[in-house]
Amino acid sequence: MVPKKTHVYLMPGMAASPTIFEHINLPKAQYEIHWLEWQIPLKEESLQDYAKRMCEFITEDNAVLLGVSFGGILVQEMSRYLNLKKLFVVSSVKSHHELPKKFKLLKITKAYKILPTQLAGRIDILAKYAFGETIKKRVDLYKKYLSVNDKAYLDWSIKQVVCWDQESPHPEAIYIHGDKDAVFPHSCQGECIVLKGGTHIMIINKYKWFNENLPKLIES
Repeated sequence: MVPKKTHVYLMPGMAASPTIFEHINLPKAQYEIHWLEWQIPLKEESLQDYAKRMCEFITEDNAVLLGVSFGGILVQEMSRYLNLKKLFVVSSVKSHHELPKKFKLLKITKAYKILPTQLAGRIDILAKYAFGETIKKRVDLYKKYLSVNDKAYLDWSIKQVVCWDQESPHPEAIYIHGDKDAVFPHSCQGECIVLKGGTHIMIINKYKWFNENLPKLIES
């Protein structure tokens, strides 16, 4: 009898294309990888309702779900409605307490309402906001990975990040964070696997670590 494969669903970060996972390769005899994509939110849709809608793309029971950055926030919400084998949260936050002060200030002042207009047409600003890095000479790279520039989506997604209200870490999530993450610099404390030298885009430039270690973590 052929052993049943474990299905692994990967959710990219804010505004990012699932091509950020192009170098993630797991043993094909054991795992089948599925890329998830951002959907345009409905008007006034809550994060919880959006998470329920995204769960429709998880067609296998006892699957693995991994989310990066804002995608890490989303998969924590999605997990409430799914029976998962493992939940991975990469380059993200465990609760609203780990959000940077500038994010908290955006919430208090409601300044997040004016940011997306700037972001929609400016790949350099979007890269800084989504990846925590300036473009410099990597314009083509960021154009490849940052593909969602719909204003309604950006309006919605930034609001959901700065207004996220989770009080404590998800009890069953495996959190993986880089100690050089410029977007979420306060997320290495507590129960967390810390990658030395890992930045906010370590799913792209430290993919070898994920390819080597994800199978072990999934089966542990």
